[in-house]
Amino acid sequence: MARAINILTVRAASALKEPGRHSDGGGLYLRITTGGARSWVFMSAVGGKRVEIGLGPASSVGLAAARSLAAEMREAVALGSDPRTLLAPKEVAEVVPIATFGSFAEHYIASVEAGWKNPIHRQQWRNSLRDHAAVLNDKPLDQITTDDILALLQPIWLTKAETAGRVRGRIERILDAARAKGLMPRDMANPARFKGHLDFLLPKQGGMGRGHHAALAYKDAPTFMGALRGRHALAARCLEFTILTAARSGEALGATWGEIDADNKLWRVPASRMKAGAEHIVPLSDAALVILSALNGDDAKPHDRIFSINGATRSNMAMAMLLRRMKMNNVTTHGFRSTFRDWAGDCTNYPREIIEAALAHTIQNKAEAAYRRGTAIERRRLLMQEWADYLGNWEPEGVGIQSTLP
Repeated sequence: MARAINILTVRAASALKEPGRHSDGGGLYLRITTGGARSWVFMSAVGGKRVEIGLGPASSVGLAAARSLAAEMREAVALGSDPRTLLAPKEVAEVVPIATFGSFAEHYIASVEAGWKNPIHRQQWRNSLRDHAAVLNDKPLDQITTDDILALLQPIWLTKAETAGRVRGRIERILDAARAKGLMPRDMANPARFKGHLDFLLPKQGGMGRGHHAALAYKDAPTFMGALRGRHALAARCLEFTILTAARSGEALGATWGEIDADNKLWRVPASRMKAGAEHIVPLSDAALVILSALNGDDAKPHDRIFSINGATRSNMAMAMLLRRMKMNNVTTHGFRSTFRDWAGDCTNYPREIIEAALAHTIQNKAEAAYRRGTAIERRRLLMQEWADYLGNWEPEGVGIQSTLP
């Protein structure tokens, strides 16, 4: 079906106020800048690139005249000619390349990534868009449709539910930012919006409630740890350290030697790397210290990442792939925090505030928050040692660490 033309009326065009391009069909648009300037533009492909050709200000070029020019330009394009040649030199406006999703996405990430605490998070943004949204890269921002979003989400929506959700959210955020900068019409709905839009078109994802991470039952944790210790890759040691400290994966992956206080058996995670923005002190069990001792080379610098190979930090995916290779398809790295929480609640007599402090959960109650300080560290030291003992004794003899992924 041919695309509609002559969509606007003189009255409708005069009433438009929102910045952006408003289509009359057939490549003709009324362009309104954020400053309120109004002009007619014709959009087409010239030399393989989409361009915007100015036809003149709306105050001096009426709707009928703009349509006449647009019709001549469509005919020129159909005959393989450059439509810009139809305008006198003084009338040719600067050709402005239309922003594509790929170019704007990179610009957007570069403009906001300084505020992201975790450098791995920055790379995950780029990687997820590269792997799952590449089909949008050359598409003009204002031409991305709901069908485009569905086409890239549907293959992974159920099989890679968490990844699909993150990709969708990142695309939505990029398109919202583009609209805020006037690169998309303000009245154009975001095709990547979920609530009230894509939720009607995509199947419900099973077991993907917000904030839920699949966890291993604590009764199975000692057996799993025994199998994990049989793996000699760096990802295995990082996962084991993460489990022993009940840390978030990003906290462990970003740990540096300068954060380790070996004399006092403490790991001090700075506020800049914590979700709650407050320093977190982790008492280290004997098993955790053995892992660090095995990794600590003579030339390690305070700023060096503990779990890195030749300076390259491991990613969450390394541990996720390790779990898959161990046939633990229904378990996530983050879920081990729930394993620890369930064990501590069911199998120990430690008060809630001590357990919550071990998990670095934000505590609103001031009295409970006080347990984070002073003698609470020593009480948590006992808790973390009991957790390590429950998971089984670490046997360093005959267990090496390879600097390769599993």
